[in-house]
Amino acid sequence: MNYKHMKYINWLYCLLFPVSLIAQDNSYPQDFLDKSFHQERREALREMLPDNSVAVLFANAVRNRANDVEYVYHQAPDFYYLTGYREPHAVLLIFSDEQKTSDGKTFDEAIFIQKRNPAAEMWTGKRMGVDGVKKQLGFDMVFNGEAFKEFQVNFPKFDKVFFLDFNNDVRNTKDEADLYDLIASFKDKSAYPPDYDSNKLQAYAMLKNVDPSDTAMVSRTIAYAIQIYPALKNDKKIMGYLNSGTPEERQFTFSSPDPETNLDGFSLNYMMATLREVKSPEEIDLLRKAVNISCVGQVEVMKAMHPGMSETEVQGIHEFVFKKYGAEYEGYPSIVGAGSNGCVLHYITNDKMHLNDDLVLMDLGAEYRGYTADVTRTIPANGKFTQEQKAIYDLVYKAQEESFKICKPGNPIRMTTEVSRKVINEGLAKLGIIKNVNEKHTYFPHGVSHHIGLDVHDPGNYENFEPDMVLTVEPGIYIPPGSPCHKKWWGIAVRIEDDILITENGYELLSGLAPRTTEDIEKMMEQESIFSDYALPEFGEK
Repeated sequence: MNYKHMKYINWLYCLLFPVSLIAQDNSYPQDFLDKSFHQERREALREMLPDNSVAVLFANAVRNRANDVEYVYHQAPDFYYLTGYREPHAVLLIFSDEQKTSDGKTFDEAIFIQKRNPAAEMWTGKRMGVDGVKKQLGFDMVFNGEAFKEFQVNFPKFDKVFFLDFNNDVRNTKDEADLYDLIASFKDKSAYPPDYDSNKLQAYAMLKNVDPSDTAMVSRTIAYAIQIYPALKNDKKIMGYLNSGTPEERQFTFSSPDPETNLDGFSLNYMMATLREVKSPEEIDLLRKAVNISCVGQVEVMKAMHPGMSETEVQGIHEFVFKKYGAEYEGYPSIVGAGSNGCVLHYITNDKMHLNDDLVLMDLGAEYRGYTADVTRTIPANGKFTQEQKAIYDLVYKAQEESFKICKPGNPIRMTTEVSRKVINEGLAKLGIIKNVNEKHTYFPHGVSHHIGLDVHDPGNYENFEPDMVLTVEPGIYIPPGSPCHKKWWGIAVRIEDDILITENGYELLSGLAPRTTEDIEKMMEQESIFSDYALPEFGEK
């Protein structure tokens, strides 16, 4: 490693990890979110709850990989956001109003967690237990999960019981306090109807809020409802509403009362989206680290890449950098698509053995302390863009630059897609790839901006930009072989994805550390790589 490179790495390490953290001799990470953050988030949710209501949230399921091997556990982001608890088999209750125990103690929240078990901990690691959750996470009412079954909470007495509806991926482990039994206890306590359908009730609620005389809005709302829940095509009430001839008939369709239940399996999604779409300073710090780590991965791959590499090797260098900086996971399955593989938007097999002279689309994000970046760069495996590759790349870059101009408070988030689509259509027509700007095509099939945070596609209401939102800006062009254009364009796929922080007056580019222009990419690819002399023993037939 030359001096210049060492200086760059030292500077970056100090940027990622402040001196106060480096100087501490701690055996474990010290920069997880503080318990006060989670306490404040619970209070913020409580303030959103209507009177006489309760929110019920469950930990994520443990997912099986094969036989007796499980996937690495990942907590449900909403549950982690509100608790900081990273273990499975847990349930959280947040009440809008103070409750009383039988002995007169008041409380407005309670959490039930997996209990300490020395035999299990010898195999899978230490558990926090009741005392650990009280001390480290700041809860007062903490119980082992087995206590939930007998816990005195009368769910039917509440006007609303908010929860996140269940997925059919929870296994019964035969432990009486596992997630399977916690959900079963909740269903029993809450008189959960066997035919409860949160998607259908959500669609009903959406249509009740639409003016029945606005035919266009009615059609759009139903189309959206069916898109998120296709089974509504068979719902007599929805179809009756759609086929009603007059506004009066539509009004009558929903005049009959819904099934009587205080259970609401969809509104909590909107509440959590509202909370999570604007980030706190602590969250922004973690996102900065995740983004910087991801950018270093892109930079190191630019230096190391050559045509003889495989997609898997490229993936490995990125993920090595992630681990080197202490990122626990990837925020999503890594995408490394060479040539036409880049035309598959979520291509994750990454098994092409040689990059050759293809463009390589690399969409990878480090997850750091739960928060994930989402950075994409597209580079030529041989270090030089061809004329056609550069033309497509520069068009995507122009679309992104124009979209950045929209990124300021008050502007609709959807405008980044509209601006990018306009620039790309004009450019494709000029290059002769499409006949005119109004031609329908599939070369740009996705939106441009989404929130990032605890999820790579973080929840949000997707209305207007607001300060302290963190989002992507990611236009792209994908021209698979066989497309109705000249063959010289076939197999070219380009996406440029950057992460931005919305400020009071505009935006801050968080991912600028990774080169973005064709000229800067080519210059970076000329630099010496720390992996150049890295070699492992070769295996093969004698």
